[in-house]
This record gives sequence, structure tokens and C-alpha cells, in this order.
Amino acid sequence: MIEMSRADFEVLVSEALDQVPGELAALIDNVAVFVEDDAPDSDPHLLGIYEGIPLTERGHYYGGVLPDRITIYRNPTLRICETVEDVVEEVHITVVHEIAHHFGIDDARLHELGYG
Repeated sequence: MIEMSRADFEVLVSEALDQVPGELAALIDNVAVFVEDDAPDSDPHLLGIYEGIPLTERGHYYGGVLPDRITIYRNPTLRICETVEDVVEEVHITVVHEIAHHFGIDDARLHELGYG
């Protein structure tokens, strides 16, 4: 497992968010992004998760709700990477993957696009 501090990992997540094209970033609505060290015990290999109501499912009733949540998990990511460059790439893929869920894109389509 590669070693990387939580602070350094958070910087990579922030940089991945900064790489989202401005046109898409402007459409992200009511989402908070977090870094956690470990994935839930029920899925310890999980790299990230989107929890919320995708834009495609929000209707006129949507309002006054807590932000959706994207969580990127540090230790599972570090366990599958061999180099810092691998971590950078995996964080980017995971951030894009979870943002895509916010836009209503499912796992099957993300796998087709190379973000699985």
C-alpha cells in the first residue's frame, strides 16, 4: 500500500474537482464532497460513493433538503495503487464517477466510458 497523508489526499480530491469542466461544474447543485479514511465495513473496497437525489430525479418538490454527499475513501484507494501517479489517476476517475451519479449516469454507462 502506498503511503499518503490525509491532507495530501484531500489536495488530490480538490485538484480532481478543479479539473471538472466549468460548464459541468456550474450544473452541480447542492453537493458536498468529503474525504474519509475508510469505507463502510459493509463494502471495505469501495473507493467512493454518491448519496443523494440525482439531478434527473429532482422535481418541483425538491427544496429545503440537506446537500447530496460525495465521499472519497482514502485507504481503499491507496491499497489498490502502486505509485503516486496511480493515486492521482484513481482519485480523478472516482471523483468523475461520483459526480456522474449526481447527473443521473448509472454504473453500466460509466463502465462503458472508462469510469467504472
